[in-house]
Amino acid sequence: MPLISVIIPAYNSEKTIRETIESVLQQTFSDFELIVINDGSTDATLEIVTSIKDPRIKVFSYLNAGVAVSRNRGVSHSFGEFISFLDADDIWTTDKLEAQLKALQENPQAAVAYSWLDSIDESGNFLREGTRITENGNIYAKLFLIPFVSSGSNGLIRKQAFIEIGGFDESLAASQDYDLYLRLAARYHFVAIPKSQILYRISSGSMSTNIRRLEATSLLVRERAFQESPQPLPPEFKQYSIGNFYKDFTFKLLNMPPHRKRGLQAARLFWNAVKYDSELLRRRIIWKVALRIAAITILPSKQAELFLNKLNKLADISTLYVFIRQGA
Repeated sequence: MPLISVIIPAYNSEKTIRETIESVLQQTFSDFELIVINDGSTDATLEIVTSIKDPRIKVFSYLNAGVAVSRNRGVSHSFGEFISFLDADDIWTTDKLEAQLKALQENPQAAVAYSWLDSIDESGNFLREGTRITENGNIYAKLFLIPFVSSGSNGLIRKQAFIEIGGFDESLAASQDYDLYLRLAARYHFVAIPKSQILYRISSGSMSTNIRRLEATSLLVRERAFQESPQPLPPEFKQYSIGNFYKDFTFKLLNMPPHRKRGLQAARLFWNAVKYDSELLRRRIIWKVALRIAAITILPSKQAELFLNKLNKLADISTLYVFIRQGA
């Protein structure tokens, strides 16, 4: 039996699925099975997957049901002691499985190993570094404040722990990854690999379209996690956690190609960030954020892009990123 089961849910992923699968097949650790759940794709996804000849690949096709259902279906077909999920447009570095498995074997009290994450664009070009937070052991309170275990493509999880918490919540339209990690952190220890091993692909169109859905589910997950915390959390933790969500998504919108609709979305999100974290009003960086939002909202896209390029030379956007992601 394979030691690790890798599960890829795939829906209309013909543009990226081959590269994603190859990043698994090229792992330095090879004792795994690769389970692809074809979630009702209507493009060439299934044909591409079945054309890749490797005995470790298993393909199961279903009617479209969404990513949470597909991941749970993948686990139902798995035989590994450990499981890891990979979205059909993300990529792993070649040492991801080996490093995470070693961390779990050296820390038997831990149920999840996670790594750092970097973002790439739709063409695979590097965009930016993710959060560089390294926490081990009981990470629940810190994770509630800042979702630094990023993406469903990240963790290596002991299968028994995944089963005991009930797997992915199929009732959630989004935020299933964060919800899963919080429920795991409520019962088990985590161990970190302080190295970037996940390349997370950002599609500007999908996030802009789904921002309301992301907002609603993120707030729901945080409220539930606060109420079900294994240890009582201070009331201000919920306020800070929600504020960090709004700051995080403000930043993500501001770093997409400028468009008036995104500017309006960013303005609304940042207003909510200020409501939950009034300390923002006392920091000079708020004017940098406000200026970027105004430029994107008021100026035509090309003029806004030129203006923002000049602004970036004066105010390093990485400073804004650290400010938002660290909840400063």
